[in-house]
Amino acid sequence: MAETVTPTVDDTPPPASTRRERRGWYIYDWANSAFQTTVITVFLGPFITTVAELAAGCELGADTCDGYVYPLGIRVAAGSYYPYLISLSVFLTVFVLPVIGAIADRSAHKKRLLGGAAFTGAGATVAMIFVTGDRYLLGGALFLVANISFGAALVVYNSFLPQLGGPDERDGISSRGWALGYLGGGLLLAFNLVAVTLFSEDDNPQRTLDLARWSIVSAGVWWAVFTLVPLRWLRERPGAAAALARQGNVLTDGFRQLGRTLREIKAYPLTLFFLLAFLVYNDGI
Repeated sequence: MAETVTPTVDDTPPPASTRRERRGWYIYDWANSAFQTTVITVFLGPFITTVAELAAGCELGADTCDGYVYPLGIRVAAGSYYPYLISLSVFLTVFVLPVIGAIADRSAHKKRLLGGAAFTGAGATVAMIFVTGDRYLLGGALFLVANISFGAALVVYNSFLPQLGGPDERDGISSRGWALGYLGGGLLLAFNLVAVTLFSEDDNPQRTLDLARWSIVSAGVWWAVFTLVPLRWLRERPGAAAALARQGNVLTDGFRQLGRTLREIKAYPLTLFFLLAFLVYNDGI
């Protein structure tokens, strides 16, 4: 017989989570951190820049390139193409993530949301295998899909945390997930760096480019495979009582909630300063 849940207030203690459920939550950090380390931090920048330079008519392996590409008719220096993609993806996530957050708060099917976002991002990452020759536009489009999906999946992933433990437990749970994520992302990155070092050839830049492409693809496979674990071990739970009580449009509720947060955060100037500093620093690196 299904258990009847009668929400009362927002601080109602969450249902007891099992050790297996928490481990499943940790494993998702292990899964998606490979995208952050291998793709974003190391390989995608040089890879997509080289592809853009080839499209601009530059020689593969050249030290400098003064060529331009024209995505959507806009003149962009080939070497600046990747930073512009990063900026565009951050801009787009501003509109996507509040909506995803509102949906995740209301939904009793968070695992479906997590799987949909994670597999979309992982699939776009694996599809980088088709970014060959001068297909810089394909590479840029796949990156936008992968990076926005990465952010969306993180929002859903974080929405599980209040259901895994009380206020005094969440810091510890989050820290363990963060640590395991660094371990997983670092392991795959180390493997890929060793592979590129061992198998690249100084006089064969095409081989190095191919190794970088396969390294990127490996991160997508890693992300997808290990996402299967949290999808199996996490449990579906009812959405937050406060979110379920709202009857507004889910497409606008997230932005209204964000607006309220920004108004209320004025009472916490150090927190506001930290968030602004984090935004500038994190996007900078």
